[in-house]
Parts: sequence; C-alpha cells; structure tokens
Amino acid sequence: MGRSVRASLRRRARTVAVAGTVAVFAYAVFAAFQILVLNPLAAAPGADLAQIYADVEAAGESMGVPSVVTILTVGPIVASALLARTWARPEPEPRMVLVLYLALLALGELGHTVASFGPGMALADTYLISGGDHSPWAVPLQAVSGIAFMVAVILAPGAWAAAGDRRAGVPLRWHNS
Repeated sequence: MGRSVRASLRRRARTVAVAGTVAVFAYAVFAAFQILVLNPLAAAPGADLAQIYADVEAAGESMGVPSVVTILTVGPIVASALLARTWARPEPEPRMVLVLYLALLALGELGHTVASFGPGMALADTYLISGGDHSPWAVPLQAVSGIAFMVAVILAPGAWAAAGDRRAGVPLRWHNS
C-alpha cells in the first residue's frame, strides 16, 4: 500500500474519530441535561428547578447529580481513549473506527437509562408520580441510539472484512470506500 493511500486512510480515520468523540460528548451532555433539568421540569409542571430540587431534598430523596455525571462520563472516556488509539495507529481502518463510535452511541441509551433511574425514582417518591420520563426529550436520545445501532450492524461486516484484508495484505482496491 502506497504512502499516499496510508496517509489518506489515516486522515479519514482521524476525522471520523474526532467527529465520533464530539458526538459522544454531545450525547452525554444532552443526556445529563435531560435527566437533571428537562425531565424534572416536565415532572413538576409550574415549579422551577430550584423548587423541585428543594422538594426532592425535603422528601429525603436526592437527584443524584454526582452519580448521573459519573455514569454519563463513561462514554466520553471510552470515546477519548478510542480517539487516542486511532491517532496512534499507523494504519487505522476508517470504517472500523466509524462502527466503534456508532456502537458507543448505541450504548448511550443504556447509560441514559441507568443514570436516570435514581433521579426518576426521587421525583416519583417526592411527587407521587411514575418514575418514567415525563419529558419528550428522551426520545431524540433513544432515536440516535437506535439509528446508530442499526447503522453499526449494517456496516460492521464490511468494516471487519476491510480491516482483515488490509492486515492480510489484500490491496485496497478490493474495497471501494
């Protein structure tokens, strides 16, 4: 494989890694905003956020801000590690990097669900409501995760084949990208 082809693959993989890292960080930030701001406001219409948090505390509950932030930082940490690994590899396969970032976004809904459980239960116990989402803003997170999962499943076989062929020395022309 020529030097220019390797440089092009490296540049494309790095671009995908940067965009993927930004997407995972944005997902985590929006998930935290949904859990800690949008959902409480939807669960207690007419109350401001400070009053909601005061009511939750007065009921002996907690919105669990530290645990929400801790859980939601897992994705960005993994995305940052993947970015560093992609940057360090001499010949990363761009499609494989894309599939890995799509998988991270697909797993984002799991992180959102786990992180929102405590605050949802705190709101439920405080206001005697259900512990589920009251804000419609969880739907975009679920949609992003669902679409990312479907696209990753579709692209994964070709990405693995291309990465395996490159390691085996099959010329790049066998896989049009």
